[in-house]
Amino acid sequence: MPGREASLAACMRIIAGTLRGKVLAAPAGLATRPTAQRMRQALFDMLMHAPWGGRVLMEGAEVLDAFAGTGALGLEAISRGARSATFMENDAEALAVLRANVAACRPGERARVVAADVLRPPRGSAHSIVFLDPPYGLGLVPRAIDALANAGWIGTDTLLVAETGRGENFVPRAAPIAHRAHGAAEITVWRGAF
Repeated sequence: MPGREASLAACMRIIAGTLRGKVLAAPAGLATRPTAQRMRQALFDMLMHAPWGGRVLMEGAEVLDAFAGTGALGLEAISRGARSATFMENDAEALAVLRANVAACRPGERARVVAADVLRPPRGSAHSIVFLDPPYGLGLVPRAIDALANAGWIGTDTLLVAETGRGENFVPRAAPIAHRAHGAAEITVWRGAF
């Protein structure tokens, strides 16, 4: 459905911050499902205004955008003050678009693309925020958390943010500090215990 893909790509923009309004490309087809703009808005409003979040959380954060796809979550975080974002993706077409989006936003050394499978990641260091936005319905979030924690990407104070399909019944191992549903998606946020 080319019209749907074109309109989806046309409305994908950075919502706020220094990169506000920057248009992001999306791969053709349905293999990559970018986080909807309304969901990103709700997520970042929550991160910026919740009692456990705020400007202190975002500014200076080291973000891991796992299952990065277009890179919209990590680029939004950079736009809002994150010190750095690492984008992890292994799909060749998504990687090409991700690299183009990062280049277009010109974050310099604040962005790094890692061509790797989130379920078999290379060794890394603990990040302050980890976004997990895998394909829906495959139960990938718990497996990704185990793999990333074992490889050092998740620490005891890491804020974990998972986007799953509505009705997936994902339950984190620690009590959620926030949970929101928008359209076909749900966002769950928790800290530390993985």
